Order: sequence, then C-alpha cells, then structure tokens
Amino acid sequence: MSLSEIMSTRVVSVHLDDSIQSLRELFDATGFHHLLVVQNNRVEGIISDRDLLKNISPFVDTISEKQRDRATLDRRAHQIMTREVITLSPQHKIVDAIHLFNNHKISCIPVVNAEKQPVGMVSWRDVMAFMEQRVQAKKA
Repeated sequence: MSLSEIMSTRVVSVHLDDSIQSLRELFDATGFHHLLVVQNNRVEGIISDRDLLKNISPFVDTISEKQRDRATLDRRAHQIMTREVITLSPQHKIVDAIHLFNNHKISCIPVVNAEKQPVGMVSWRDVMAFMEQRVQAKKA
C-alpha cells in the first residue's frame, strides 16, 4: 500500500524568514507538530514543535521575562529548521516509511512530488492507525 493512501494532505508551511513568534502562533492555531519550511513552494526544511521550544527562552510570557528573552521570538525559521529533510513520494510504500522511522530519529516524513513540492505528511501515528485497521480487519 502506498503512502498516498494514509498520508495527511493538510500541510502547513512557512517561509525561511518567518519569525519564531509567527511559528509559535501557527503551532498554537493548528495543533500540528511539524511545519514545513518552503521557498518557491519547494521543501527546504522542517521545524518541529520541539525545535521551537528549544529555541524560545523559558522566561517568555513570565514575570521574569527580560528583553533578551523576548528577543528569542525575533529569530527566523531558517535559523532553527532542520535542513536535511528526509522525504518520500506518494508512491512509496508504507514499509518505506516504517524503515525510515525505525532508522532515524524522526516522527514525521514530508511527502513531496517530483519537483520537491509538499503534497502531504505521514507521521508514525498514521502508520500505527493503518496497522491497527489491518489487525482489526483480520480479526473480523
């Protein structure tokens, strides 16, 4: 079975120069755990919610906040993104994604077309949901 059958087609992307503050707002608004960084509609990087948390001062929005803490929100997406993005195409098999999840410290894989444009995203949760459906179908 191919990734196109289990991937999410809802993808949120940002630009290289978007501020961490705007990324923070996007994560809060969408509930997503990963944002794709694009330039000319091509995937250039990826940012996880964990990447964001590592790059924001823990004192932001607290009584102890100083100007230098607030300044962490002015950094840009290209400064915190992962540049070596592991991607797959919609035609790749689910087992290809499983192999990548097992051999790399990643929790999602952007799905891109031949032009490296994002068309979807597959997470380990998508794979687990698929596997659960398969097991349930065999029980019936």
